[in-house]
Amino acid sequence: MMIRGLAAAAVALFALLGPADARTMRFASSGDIATLDPYAHTESFTSNILHHIYEPLVRRSKSLEIEPALATRWSQVAPDRMRFELRRNVLFHGGERFTADDVVTSMRRLMDPNARGRGNISQVTAVEKVDDFTVDFVTRGPYPLLLNDLTGVYIMSKAWLEANNALQPGNITTRVTTFASTNANGTGPFRFESWRPDQALVMTVNPAWWDRAEHNLTRIEFRPIRSDATRVAALLSGELELIVPAPLQDLARIGAAPGFKVIEEPSLRLIFLGYNFRPELQAAPGVPNPLRDVRVRRALWMAVDIDTIHRRVMRGKSRNVGTLVAPQIPGYSAALDTPMRFDPEGARRLLTEANAVGFRVRLNCSNDRYIADEQTCVAIAGMWSRIGVNVDLQIESRTTYFPRMDRGETDIYMLGWATLPPMDGFSVLSSLLATRAGGMGGNNPNGLSVPRLDELTTQAASELNEERRRALMVEALKIVRDDVLFLPLHQQPVAWGARGNIEVINHPDEFIRLWFATVN
Repeated sequence: MMIRGLAAAAVALFALLGPADARTMRFASSGDIATLDPYAHTESFTSNILHHIYEPLVRRSKSLEIEPALATRWSQVAPDRMRFELRRNVLFHGGERFTADDVVTSMRRLMDPNARGRGNISQVTAVEKVDDFTVDFVTRGPYPLLLNDLTGVYIMSKAWLEANNALQPGNITTRVTTFASTNANGTGPFRFESWRPDQALVMTVNPAWWDRAEHNLTRIEFRPIRSDATRVAALLSGELELIVPAPLQDLARIGAAPGFKVIEEPSLRLIFLGYNFRPELQAAPGVPNPLRDVRVRRALWMAVDIDTIHRRVMRGKSRNVGTLVAPQIPGYSAALDTPMRFDPEGARRLLTEANAVGFRVRLNCSNDRYIADEQTCVAIAGMWSRIGVNVDLQIESRTTYFPRMDRGETDIYMLGWATLPPMDGFSVLSSLLATRAGGMGGNNPNGLSVPRLDELTTQAASELNEERRRALMVEALKIVRDDVLFLPLHQQPVAWGARGNIEVINHPDEFIRLWFATVN
């Protein structure tokens, strides 16, 4: 009766979207996008969905190699200058012709200090128009990862931004919104039709897309469904073609159901906890922050039984880690990828040495962003309480959680990082480890500032020798481990549930690329 009730609820929800034909892709995830403004956030799920509407100059292919998109070719014309030749005869969904002016305007908008996504092009100092279909990107110096970065930078229409008074970027952290926060006009394979936050996002096929379509979809209907049970019921009742992710506890049931399948792929995303390094804690204003003591941070790591989390919470599908990048990513070192040994008695001794027994701390986590995020945080809070730490656990939706984290309103927070868009360890250095200033440290909200890490980040940004560049990143990640600047947990699994007539690729970067999907 419960399953029938959940399925009926899903039917009622999707009735809002209207009838679907055989080439409609109806899919759901555990949370909604944060905004339609591609520069107002740094949340990869939002970037993923917006990639169906907006396009970058270069993109990832089926095999995740970099290939031309709105740019057809590029060349290094000076050590600090890369020239891009733009694709001709491309139209925005609103009918505007794509030219170099759109690229320059888009980059100026993204480089605005108030753009939340500014860190995605932290090494770019200027973008200059050469002619209507040629632009130059100027960097701080030689920079080997510009193409990687640009795979996640979407181009907007200058005329559309001007007409709608949206030349200034929105920002989900500071709560700045513009017309572009709730409307979209790109060049991509699907056109924006409507968005009702926390209810439904609808896109329709772009018949004027410049590229050859490999999909056969006419319409995409996305709905956030937070409840795992409701999401699975909607799939199995036929109201959905795809759920992303599929709950770990339901994989066997989905896979065994006639006409359905599970699509699994190891993810690049590592899950870890970050710390507040400011003088005071959010949970205890006026009290010196014990998290600034490496003994306390090490004690917290030693008190986390990640083997139990792996078995019971992650259903044996995760991989325990000791570092911040996945094995496939440049900068990974197997020597650093060893979790701290579970030792609650040793953790208590360290807290006693640091005079921190019984301190109060706030742990903030999302409940709809990562695989089993809430359950993982509940388990960790219980483990810490057993060594005498008083934990104020705060669980909330990603739509409020990430802005809170960005504002530094946390003591300890959960974060997942897949090194996107560059798929390189430099993403960790420039976004998480560098001091927040001048476009760097965009996801470093809690006052972490280590001069040596800033030096290594600066050096890695311009090092063209790949062996030396990787060595710089490994040195930085060794500092992170030795000083316990973050608490690594696991590499999360990614599993999707789908109807048997759906063909879709589950990539390790977790992007849903429905321009490669078919409904048979």
